[in-house]
Amino acid sequence: MEPMKSTPLFRHSDIFRILKQGLHGQFQQSDRILVIIPDATRTAPIPTLFRGICDHLLGHVDALDFMIALGTHPPMSPEAILSHVEISDQQKTESYGNVNIFNHTWDDPGSLVNLAVISAEEVSHITDGLIERPLPVTINQKILEYDTAIVCGPVFPHEVVGFSGGNKYFFPGISGPEMIDFTHWVGAMMSSRKIIGTYDTPIRRLINRAAQEIPCTRLYVNLVVTDDGLAGMYMGNDGGESWLRAATLSAQLHISWMKHPVQRALAVIPSMYDDLWTGAKGMYKLEPVIADGGEILLYAPHISELSYTHGKILDQIGFHGIEYFKANWEAYQHYPWTVLAHAAHVRGDTTYKDGIETPRIHVSLASQISKERCESVGLRYCNPYSVDLSWWEACKDPEVLYVPKAGEHLFKLTENAGI
Repeated sequence: MEPMKSTPLFRHSDIFRILKQGLHGQFQQSDRILVIIPDATRTAPIPTLFRGICDHLLGHVDALDFMIALGTHPPMSPEAILSHVEISDQQKTESYGNVNIFNHTWDDPGSLVNLAVISAEEVSHITDGLIERPLPVTINQKILEYDTAIVCGPVFPHEVVGFSGGNKYFFPGISGPEMIDFTHWVGAMMSSRKIIGTYDTPIRRLINRAAQEIPCTRLYVNLVVTDDGLAGMYMGNDGGESWLRAATLSAQLHISWMKHPVQRALAVIPSMYDDLWTGAKGMYKLEPVIADGGEILLYAPHISELSYTHGKILDQIGFHGIEYFKANWEAYQHYPWTVLAHAAHVRGDTTYKDGIETPRIHVSLASQISKERCESVGLRYCNPYSVDLSWWEACKDPEVLYVPKAGEHLFKLTENAGI
């Protein structure tokens, strides 16, 4: 495996300096600004960015508000939001009393607006013929109340769109269920193993096309974050150029290339992922280097739920590969496509023949979720108390991989090095 790359890290003063340069002269006193930020499931210096943006703009524009790009993640509580931006109740009241911080509400039709409809013909062209149906461009209607939207978030390899960041913070970040379902399902049809860590994908092109319908000005702050800190920060009005620069650095820092696949891998799921819906990123980032018939063990003793938002549906449909769902489409087409896509991503590539589904690899879950529930949805169960982390960490077997913080760093094989 290639060694991890290193790059100089940004200090708080560097972040403030870049923000000052990027924001200077951009706005008038009458402007209303909405800053879109990730929730706590993404590693990013959100407190520093929050303070920096407020320092430069608060009092110099008519309105400065923030929105958390939840997608379908659960809303953050008022206490969690204050912790997320690292301010106290007193600071919120006194220093930031005029700053609103909204949760996106993807499942409230009254909070959404339809900006346009991308035609079935154009959708088919953008997705290379994978799907041909019209796509409503639905988004949180609050965006219509602002002159400029500042997208502020990290760029990582991503299972649905190739690399996260940029316009993904609009779609699916603050969009309606139609766009969320559509993008995730198309991504699942292509498979995570093929998409993840790839710059140009049909889904990226689709969300970039949808973003053209947003009526306000857009400014992007694309971040590249490592375990050690902020390694890259790219600002620009052109989301494509600044995003690509960030994605290029992300590819250098967030992808480890391996010459040979491994039979077994242990992914230690960090506490910022509090259900399997988010914690499954540990599987997506390791799947490309697992040999046929191999196993990924997701070690997440803190996780007790498949999904706080979609758990009941996952219990009904289970985890299956995309070929299974397509072969049984009449039974599954009425379920949310986002959930079907997630189930397919977690299961990984499978074959389905003569009514029998065969997974390429096995996924085991060591968490608080019971053996009975794991097996009922098609996952293997492992007692978390039986996992010896010290053994995994010390293991020198070349067919064994130990990842102490899984979810944001991607592992790929050099034979699939084209990205």
